[in-house]
Amino acid sequence: MRGGLVGVTALGVLVGVPPAGAAATRAEGPAAYRVAAGATAVRGAATSSDGPLIRAGTGTYTDSLKPGERKYYTVELDAASSAYVSAVAAPKPGGTMGVRDGIEVSLQAADGTQCGAGHHRSFLSAGGAYPLADYAERVVKPGAPCRSAGAYRFVVERGDAKGGDESAVPLELRYVAEPPRKNETEEPAGPGGWSTRAPSGPPPGDGESVAGGTGFNDAAELRPGAWKDELRPGETRFYRVAVEAGEQLFADAEFGAERGGAVPFVVSGVRVGLSNEARGHVLNKTGGYQGRPATVSLATSPAAYGGGAGGGEAARGMRLAGWYYLQVSVNPKVRQTAVPVTLKIATAAARKAEQEPGAGRAAGGVEPVAATSRGTHRQRLRLIGYAGIGTGTALLLGLGVWTLLARRRQG
Repeated sequence: MRGGLVGVTALGVLVGVPPAGAAATRAEGPAAYRVAAGATAVRGAATSSDGPLIRAGTGTYTDSLKPGERKYYTVELDAASSAYVSAVAAPKPGGTMGVRDGIEVSLQAADGTQCGAGHHRSFLSAGGAYPLADYAERVVKPGAPCRSAGAYRFVVERGDAKGGDESAVPLELRYVAEPPRKNETEEPAGPGGWSTRAPSGPPPGDGESVAGGTGFNDAAELRPGAWKDELRPGETRFYRVAVEAGEQLFADAEFGAERGGAVPFVVSGVRVGLSNEARGHVLNKTGGYQGRPATVSLATSPAAYGGGAGGGEAARGMRLAGWYYLQVSVNPKVRQTAVPVTLKIATAAARKAEQEPGAGRAAGGVEPVAATSRGTHRQRLRLIGYAGIGTGTALLLGLGVWTLLARRRQG
């Protein structure tokens, strides 16, 4: 297992091994999102003053959210640590959601001051009723709001479900506290021009069989290489890939042909999403599908503290090293029994587009993490109180020492 926020989960998910009971569940239809075993049930408050306490490093919490409902939760922040408070909303697989339905998360001080930008996620932005996840953050740096220690409120609000499923959706909540680091004020420049191709090319072979999980808690681990799975319409499967500081992640999801012949074309028929270690949104990409082979590809900027300040949402989502969670989905409107998918995964030290073979060397230059230094890098990982998953036992997982990347010449 490689570096970053990496640890052994209490669920003991192994490469290529489906979670217990997964096969039986899938035989009956798309499996629903599986919350962490031992999660604590809470009831969010309707007012900002009395939300239940969500603690850092003590586990996962569950609740539910009705259309148009806003719920408040309390979190205690110190004056030094950055904080990431996440919500996962998981509608029934294959359901139909309203055009304006989704969730919005934010973190606020007691006086209503926003600690950072709120994040809105739409169920339909992914082309179907798939699990949504994102966090609201308080990042400690000079001039940033919410620097004082004290009680803050985490707010989750759901949109209008008109035209779709108006039942409450399950929520899974988690709070991650990240201790301060040296050179806290230093952040890398924006990530423009990172390579979109893995330097080693696509992995050889047809791929090893794997069964993706139902969510973050039972996601199947993927090493670099090729992996084969099969999804039912309306299903989302989760996979996790270790990405170290200074590395980019490259992933191709190759959706196979319908065995029974052509089917109607579905806009956003297939989808690949990506979330970081703290369940923050990184990327979401969709593609049309008509029963013929289709590929959805993604390439990230490097995992680096600061996340490529000024480089956009996808770059900011890469601010953490550790597990990155791929979500692969098939739209419920796809009319076939199952869709085969081959996942081709690669990670590599950061490289500018100008440094691709035949393109010459970038004028600005990049300082990647050398392959020979990875063992030493892993030994430098610092620990934070990150909640364990499964039996309720808290596990300490590692947090990477962040490498400054993309140093550009001035002038």
